[in-house]
Amino acid sequence: MYISITGLKPKNFLSKIKFWILAIPSFRAAQKADGNLFCEVKEVNGYKHTLTAWKDRHYMMEFIYGITHSKAMKEFNLIATGSTYGFESNEIPSWEEALDLWKTNYKEY
Repeated sequence: MYISITGLKPKNFLSKIKFWILAIPSFRAAQKADGNLFCEVKEVNGYKHTLTAWKDRHYMMEFIYGITHSKAMKEFNLIATGSTYGFESNEIPSWEEALDLWKTNYKEY
């Protein structure tokens, strides 16, 4: 499996509105995407986190370059800061494990 952990923080109030306008359709698309095995969100310290598991990296990349997610990515630098961490695994990490991994490997965009 390919695991992806994302943590994004909107820059301000107006950015937060734009973030949700883009994030909700993107999250719904991820839930329905081919190869998606797991998809959850959680907010911690102002960061909107996603934890997703995919059959393999190829399926995740298809989703990333799909219409809905690409639209959100084009706006990212204007509305948020944050980081994504991905890796191969035989199991889906708990949220606690995922957030620890994300913090350890954080590289702000």
